[in-house]
Amino acid sequence: MPVPLPEPDAILPPPADNEGFEIARALVTAMQGPEGLTDLQYHVMSAHTVAMSGTHINPDFIEPMYPEEFGELMRYRTGDFRVRMIQVMLLGAFILNPLPAEIVERIADYAREASVDDDMIQVAMHEAQGARGQVMADFARAGYHDHLDIDHSEGARPDVAVPDHWASVEDDPELAGRWAAMEHLPPNTLGRQVWQFYTSRGFHFPGSPGSASPYLAQHDWVHVIADYGSTIESEIEIFGLISRANDDSTAFSLLAMVLSLFETGNLEAVAIFEQDQGNLSRNSRKMGVRLADAMYRGAIIGARFGGEDLMEVDWLSLADRDVDEIRAMLGIPAKSPIALRAGSVSPWESGGISPFQMNAGQELAALQGRQYDSYGGDLVQQLTATVVSEIS
Repeated sequence: MPVPLPEPDAILPPPADNEGFEIARALVTAMQGPEGLTDLQYHVMSAHTVAMSGTHINPDFIEPMYPEEFGELMRYRTGDFRVRMIQVMLLGAFILNPLPAEIVERIADYAREASVDDDMIQVAMHEAQGARGQVMADFARAGYHDHLDIDHSEGARPDVAVPDHWASVEDDPELAGRWAAMEHLPPNTLGRQVWQFYTSRGFHFPGSPGSASPYLAQHDWVHVIADYGSTIESEIEIFGLISRANDDSTAFSLLAMVLSLFETGNLEAVAIFEQDQGNLSRNSRKMGVRLADAMYRGAIIGARFGGEDLMEVDWLSLADRDVDEIRAMLGIPAKSPIALRAGSVSPWESGGISPFQMNAGQELAALQGRQYDSYGGDLVQQLTATVVSEIS
C-alpha cells in the first residue's frame, strides 16, 4: 500500500545513521537489469552515493530493496525528497541504451509506493519503446520548460512564446552590443571572463547572427562561475550542476535531456547541440565521479542560494562583479580533489576546449583582424603530440 506523504506541519524524526546505505539498496534494485548494473551504472551509482551522502557502497554486495520496503523507508521524508530519489533511479535509466521497459515500469512502482510521481518516468518509457519522435515533445511538455518565465531571462523577448525559449535571437544589436562591451571590463570580472570564453571559442554573442538563444546562453555564465570547460564531458557536468541547484525538481529534465543527447543518442538535437553518443560510457569511472561531484556542488548551491534557477538569473546585470564574489554569493564549493583527478577541467586549461571550438575561435579572430588568444584553453591532443615530439 502506498505510504502517504507526511503532513506539512509534521515534526519528522532525523534520518537514521544508515539511511544512505538503505536508500542505496533501493536505488540499485530499481535501476538494474537481470544481470545487475552495467559498468556505467555501477560507477555512476557508486560515485553518486559517496558525493551525496558520504556512503561508500559496493553495488555487487547490496541486498535488494523492493518498492514496498522503499515506501516504508520514505515514511518520514517529504515529497520533494522522495521525488529526488526517484530521479536518481531515473538517472540510472537514462544512461542505458537500450533502456528496457521493465526497468522504467519498476521505477514507476517505487514512485507509486512512495506516493509521488515524476513526468520523466513517461519520457523514459517512450525512450524504452523507441518512440524517439515523441521524446522531444515529452521533454517540452513534461519538464520544467513548460512553465519557464523566460521574460525574466536576459535578452528574452515578449513576442517569443514559452515553448520557443530555445529559439535564437539574431536581430538585437543592443543585446549583442552589451555582450561585446564586456571586453572592456577588468580581467577578474565575470563579464570579462565570459567574453573570453566566447571569443576564444568563436561563439557569437546573443542578439547577433549565428548566435544561440539568449536562454541557452544563460548556462555559459555558469561554465565560467563553476569553472567547467566547454567539451561535451563538461556540458554533462554543467547541466548536472544546474539541474540539481534548482529547488524545482522538474529541472531534472535538463540533465535527462543532455544524457539522451550525449550518452544514449535518443535525442538527435536540441538547440545548437547535436547528438554525440557514449560520452559517459567511454570513461565510465571518471565520468561517474565528475557527474556526481557536479550534482553535489549543485545541491550545495541550492541550499545556500535558495534553490533559484541558475538559468533565470540576470547574469548580464552582474557582469561587472568579480567572479569570486559571484561564487561566494552562490555558495558554490570548489571541485573535489577526486573530480579534478578524474579530469574535470576549467575553460582555461588543457582539455577545456574542443578542437572545433578552437578552430572557430581562430577563424573569428582572423575575421576581426585580431590575434587569437585561448586564455589558457588547450587541446589534449596537442599537448600529447608535443610530449611525443620532445621524447623523439
